[in-house]
Amino acid sequence: MFNTYQEALNWIHGRLKFGVKPGLKRMEWLLEQMNSPERNIPIIHVAGTNGKGSTISYLLHMLTEAGYDVGTFTSPYIETFNERISVNGKPISDHEMLKLANEVKPFVDKAETTELGGPTEFEIITTMMFLYFGKYHKPDFVLLETGLGGRLDSTNIVTPILSIITNVGYDHMNILGSTIAEIAFEKAGIIKQGIPVFTGSENKEVVEVLSRIANQNQAPLFKIGEEFQILNSSQQHKGEMFSMKTNHNEYNQVSIMMKGQHQVQNAALAIAAIDFLNDHKIASLKKEHIYDGISKAFWMGRFEQIYNNPEVIIDGAHNKEGIESLINTVNRHFPNRKIHILFSALKDKEYSEMINRLTSIATSITFTTFDFPRAATPEELFSACEFKKKNFFSSWKQGVEEMLETYENKDDLILITGSLYFISAVREYVSKK
Repeated sequence: MFNTYQEALNWIHGRLKFGVKPGLKRMEWLLEQMNSPERNIPIIHVAGTNGKGSTISYLLHMLTEAGYDVGTFTSPYIETFNERISVNGKPISDHEMLKLANEVKPFVDKAETTELGGPTEFEIITTMMFLYFGKYHKPDFVLLETGLGGRLDSTNIVTPILSIITNVGYDHMNILGSTIAEIAFEKAGIIKQGIPVFTGSENKEVVEVLSRIANQNQAPLFKIGEEFQILNSSQQHKGEMFSMKTNHNEYNQVSIMMKGQHQVQNAALAIAAIDFLNDHKIASLKKEHIYDGISKAFWMGRFEQIYNNPEVIIDGAHNKEGIESLINTVNRHFPNRKIHILFSALKDKEYSEMINRLTSIATSITFTTFDFPRAATPEELFSACEFKKKNFFSSWKQGVEEMLETYENKDDLILITGSLYFISAVREYVSKK
């Protein structure tokens, strides 16, 4: 029995030692012990390499604009652990988190005495989420983000009302596979019998895999560029504007505040999903709910400006596809600016290639590390870089301070990017300034 929120949190984080254990047997067993709360929830299940959080944010804002009560389950967190389980964008309270941990712990202890073994951190927080939304706070919709992959992900024990696969790229290859087709197969594991699936992927190989799995499951597949299309898009000072059409409707001059062509695709994917829910009378949103909601959508740590003088942008681009989107967004919105980059990454990522691509936009690049077991050292990152104007700091705080003091020219833009864990720490630190 935990007496405080911090005790409960320490217990949850202590489960990180169990690592990642793909498979659904422990989750199925745990939830059966609790009378299967996940069966009571109308779920939109979201998988993909990048863009899951942003797509969920677009869906959340459109649905709440129309007055729906919406739960979300996302990871990792940026500000507080509790934001992983949120209602209408607001994290659940410390008291609720403590209550859930106390309710789940006896079943976790019991699982450890069986051949199933000890549940992981992610399995425990996923179980707590299902318990919360299935038993204590039943919303109109839950937007459920997969943790890793899809097929063997802890969230994949649900039958959703809709599935979304944002895109598929090279990430977590040690677990998901070394080819794009293998990774796509894992993501496609969330496709269920007869349940419609939407995808923002334009990769031919990926679409072939998704089409095959969807056909096997008699699941209607809606693809960007085919069943729904972006007609045009242009950047604005505060974001992007685009027009699109679905099989039923046209949406003209949609305005979003998140920057980048990839965000236009994420937003179009979310609108297409809402359009489907409307058409099938699963939800009822007026066009103004869609336009107004999506214009307010925001996702922390995704091309987010956190400081003004000098201008500082953070972006959790932690894989090759994320870096490409970041570079395109910088070129789209900040041409002819001097870009000074602070970068840190996990050592199990293909950081050499990420660094190589970042140097294409960099005036200078600085490397650092952060307090995380799998973080690469600044020296490792520094030696992987062939760019001439490079530097490194053992302390990321020192790196941030040095850059804030050095680059105060209005032409200078400081771009802090890499691991989301790193971005989270930097965001909190700079926000307090």
